[in-house]
Amino acid sequence: MAKIRLTKIFHFDTGHALAGYDGKCRNVHGHSYTLEVTVMGEPIQDLNNVKFGMVIDFGDLKTLVKKNVIDDYDHALVLNRNTSYKEIGDFLIERGHHILLVDFQPTGEMMIQDMAQRIAPHLPSNISLHKLKLYETGTSFAEWYADDQA
Repeated sequence: MAKIRLTKIFHFDTGHALAGYDGKCRNVHGHSYTLEVTVMGEPIQDLNNVKFGMVIDFGDLKTLVKKNVIDDYDHALVLNRNTSYKEIGDFLIERGHHILLVDFQPTGEMMIQDMAQRIAPHLPSNISLHKLKLYETGTSFAEWYADDQA
């Protein structure tokens, strides 16, 4: 049976600030992100399986990505906990804001790596994460490919 790739697209809004950066992005600001999640596998061949003919149910993929990525990132402010920006994060957390403190500079490049690590372990064993594409704006994006991670 042939390998098939499926892609599900997600939209969410996230704020971030790049500590130590020498441009405008050192300031707290936000983006309307688009995340394309592409998985790969073989369609289920068991006639008795309710998912017969599917690699993965798009609804199941949506639930997995929402639980492991979107729920944490959507309408959150992402800050590197290893910088002075942690103080801002702690201040806002104490006041009930949705803050995601991470151990990396929250650039699109680093966020997409984090997203891959959040998704891959939760996929069924017969399905692999093939590619992620994270649009920070309509014309700027980062890509992550499993094949490049050797």
